[in-house]
Formats: sequence, structure tokens, C-alpha cells
Amino acid sequence: MPARRTLVSNPADELDYGTLRLDRTGQAEAFDAIGERYDEAFPHKEGQVAAAEWLIGSLPPGSRVLDLGCGTGLPTARQLAEGGLDVVGVDLSERMVELARDHVPGCEFHRADIADLRSSGSLHLGRFDALTAFFALLMLPRAEIPLALRTVRHLLVPGGLFALSMVEADVDDFAIPFIGSSIRVSGYLRDELREVVETAGFEIVGESSYTYAPAVADIQPEVQIFLRCVRHS
Repeated sequence: MPARRTLVSNPADELDYGTLRLDRTGQAEAFDAIGERYDEAFPHKEGQVAAAEWLIGSLPPGSRVLDLGCGTGLPTARQLAEGGLDVVGVDLSERMVELARDHVPGCEFHRADIADLRSSGSLHLGRFDALTAFFALLMLPRAEIPLALRTVRHLLVPGGLFALSMVEADVDDFAIPFIGSSIRVSGYLRDELREVVETAGFEIVGESSYTYAPAVADIQPEVQIFLRCVRHS
């Protein structure tokens, strides 16, 4: 995938993808290099586990779920699959996709950008009953996050469930050291995050937060926000 590309928009269902220049420089490469160390750096994922349990308890067996930014497939894709759901995972990092396929062999995984999943994008996976985005939108600049949320809405059936997590931080495309590499991240303060999600067409039906201290020295303690949402019809 090129480091930079300009996408042509479909005015009927896209906002500004036609004029927004997407810059993924170094993002996938960082996670390719991190590989298995990601799960070592974040050994406790109580928020993700609880959010996935909400989905498992809310959906009938066999429901389709998209794990956006699936990483190594642990714990979310495996947990959802073991809970009887039909899981598809997507990640920008080829190495993460390889690990996910090894960890959760019964699921379907694709290397793709979230922009590839929009209605006029290159990867068509159909509609889903639920979608998870655990820290996936963190990797986008703020200008793109509303577009990504509208892509999520497009991928969900009416009334579909959406489990989202972000780190609470007032930053935009900000470079940070990360497990021996460097990535760029964005974030919102809590009230602003809620506003962005609701404006994109979701009802927030639950919220939780966790203070998390990763197990590596170059990542600072963080506050993780988890939102449980429903797509408006």
C-alpha cells in the first residue's frame, strides 16, 4: 500500500474522502516490527474482554462481527469466535494479520485500511450485526475519524452494535514512542468523543473507563474509554 494516496469520493455517501489526503506513513511498518511484543506490552485487556462479552451476550449465535484493527487476534477475535459468533478481522499490518490467522484459524482476516471498507472502497465484506474498533481509530488523524465512523455505520445493519475504545487525550496525529517504534495517534477528551460518536449516527448505551499502565517503559499510563453503541436506523 502506498504511504500516501488521495482517494476519489462518491458524493452520495462520502464526506471529504475525495479531498482528504490519507497519510499512513510508518503506521503499518511499526506494527509489523512490533509483532508478538504487542500482547506482551498489553497483557491485561479487561476493557476489551468486557466489551466483547457485551456483544456475545447481546447477539444470537452465528451473528457476523467485524473486528476492525484486529491486531494479533487476541483476545477479541478469539473470544468472539469462542462465543459462537462469525468473526471477520481487518488490520493494516500484514504481520498482525499473519499472527491473527495463526491464533484464530477458524476466522477470516484481511490486510486492509479502513478507507478500503467504505461503500466505494476496494474491499466489500457485506454488512455486519456488530463491529469492534478497539483503539483502531486512535491511529487516524482527527479529520478522518468522523469519516471512519460513518464507514462503521455503513458496515452495520440498522440496530447493529458497535464497541469502541479510545485513549482519552487531547491530541491530533501526534507522534509517540511505542514499543521500540514510533506511531502517530489522535484522541479526544471524554465529552468530545461522545459528541463525535453520536453525531456519526450512534446511540451510546454504555460507557466504562480504565486506568491502564502498559508493561513497557516507553508507553505512559493512560485512561482508556470504552463506549457501547447502537446504530440508529
